Amino acid sequence: MSFADLPPGEHAERFHDHWWWRPGWRVGREFFAWHITFDGAGELHRLVAAYQQALKAHGLGGMRFIPSQWLHLTMQGIGFVDEVRADDLERILESARRVLSESEPLTLTFRHAFVADEAIVLPPLEEASVIELRRRLRQAIGSVWGSDNVPEAEDKFRPHASVAYFEEDGTAAPYVAAVESISPQPARLTIKEASLIALNRDHRMYEWRTCATAPLSEA
Repeated sequence: MSFADLPPGEHAERFHDHWWWRPGWRVGREFFAWHITFDGAGELHRLVAAYQQALKAHGLGGMRFIPSQWLHLTMQGIGFVDEVRADDLERILESARRVLSESEPLTLTFRHAFVADEAIVLPPLEEASVIELRRRLRQAIGSVWGSDNVPEAEDKFRPHASVAYFEEDGTAAPYVAAVESISPQPARLTIKEASLIALNRDHRMYEWRTCATAPLSEA
């Protein structure tokens, strides 16, 4: 059961290795996507570090902690870099900038971590506002490729930032106990843009280069 299928407030019972090679992926291949990235998001970095420390204190392994520089909230995929035409990407970017300029910045609050099927995750309390932002990004892609050709399912999305990715299969209970052993102060931050990135998973981590940004309205 994926995190999108878990009822709110519940943990998975078992987890699986996140790093199996999904169709189309291989070492050296990059993928264009829209993400929210968290460079300079000190409160979120503090919260993630608190949960990582709790997991360490419980002596748990089988996972890879996400460094601050690679923290992100996955939004919407576009396609593999070698398959997306440069002019299409530019048109998608222009459309996204136009659409997002009409959207106000998001204030997101993160607090409670959950054990999901392949990762330990932090969903924002304001899930609906992130879903709406993703809808607008999908609208931008659809304006170029047509609404029926937007990648990924619209309804299989539940926003979250990840604390760690699992690298093996196992039972969730000890990890649930670890994340529930602390009650850290929430992290609150303002999102002012979406990032168009080219990411890879060559080193069992999502690493990327930022290609462009689409700012939200300053009004």
